[in-house]
Amino acid sequence: MMAHIESGEESIMTDQPTTERAALQRPTRRWITRPVLSAVIASSFAVALLLAIVYRESFKPFGFEAEWMDGLVALRSPFWDVPAFVFDLLGGGIIATFVLPVVVAGALLLWRRRWAAVYFLVASILTGIVVQLIKHAVGRERPLDILVAADFGSFPSGHSANAALLAVTMGLILRRWWVWLAGAAYTVAMMVSRTYLGAHWISDTIGGVLVAAGVSIALWELLYGRLEAERKAQHPPVWSTPVSPRG
Repeated sequence: MMAHIESGEESIMTDQPTTERAALQRPTRRWITRPVLSAVIASSFAVALLLAIVYRESFKPFGFEAEWMDGLVALRSPFWDVPAFVFDLLGGGIIATFVLPVVVAGALLLWRRRWAAVYFLVASILTGIVVQLIKHAVGRERPLDILVAADFGSFPSGHSANAALLAVTMGLILRRWWVWLAGAAYTVAMMVSRTYLGAHWISDTIGGVLVAAGVSIALWELLYGRLEAERKAQHPPVWSTPVSPRG
């Protein structure tokens, strides 16, 4: 009987890895449908918005955009200029293109999140490329009452795309409600600041957010297996000694 019990235990131990692998695969397949659907929806909205802008006569703004811009221009003051210029500095140029990605990826590496760092860097690069391609393909003119120096093309907003990229990628990596809340607040503030400064119309900022969200979610879906395994594993900072399991 003891031999039979031992044989049964060996059978259970032999089947356990297969069972665990199957359990991991089931939620993976279930989760994949959600990011794919989200990426398709975000991309579809971005394309629809792009077509609506392209087919408008002379790329004129929508009526509500012109009213929103007029209202913000009337509210301009030194008090509101300061935070708007700060957001302009943080959301574009060298800081958003090089400094922020390096700092975020470096922090993730310090906490042994190698795949998360790769994911964030690749998402940053792809989002920047897609935004520039659309800008040059559409060639929409920026508003006339602009307070900052800006590159070519108003649609989509690169600053808004960078903010949404940070919000979505950090939300997917860290999986904390306060990260999503902070990211959403930062993105909305960036969108408002871009219209306040006259650098973009509202539709430009919405397009930037949708582009960044679509790229981030689609890439997360492609790397889901590695990112999820890394998230569930222990990842203490590099200056501490990982706790090894007892034998």
